[in-house]
Amino acid sequence: MVKQDVLITNPTGIHARPATMLVDLSKKFESNIVIEFEGIKINPKSILSVLSGELKSGKKISVDASGPDANEAVNAICNFIRTLKE
Repeated sequence: MVKQDVLITNPTGIHARPATMLVDLSKKFESNIVIEFEGIKINPKSILSVLSGELKSGKKISVDASGPDANEAVNAICNFIRTLKE
């Protein structure tokens, strides 16, 4: 399992458009991926899960992955969240 923390810096957080981009990115990986935020587990391959997670600016989240491409998945997702600008 690979785990990395990342801070959401996008002023509007992860709303509909970036959530869709996050889901599309996550679906490229075989690994099981989970985003943890305040005790809630979010499936980044599900748009409903991501939107219901209310991932707002200034919140620190953990991205966990296990599987054959776990390292690449965690790095790609954290980089996406870190560099997201609107």
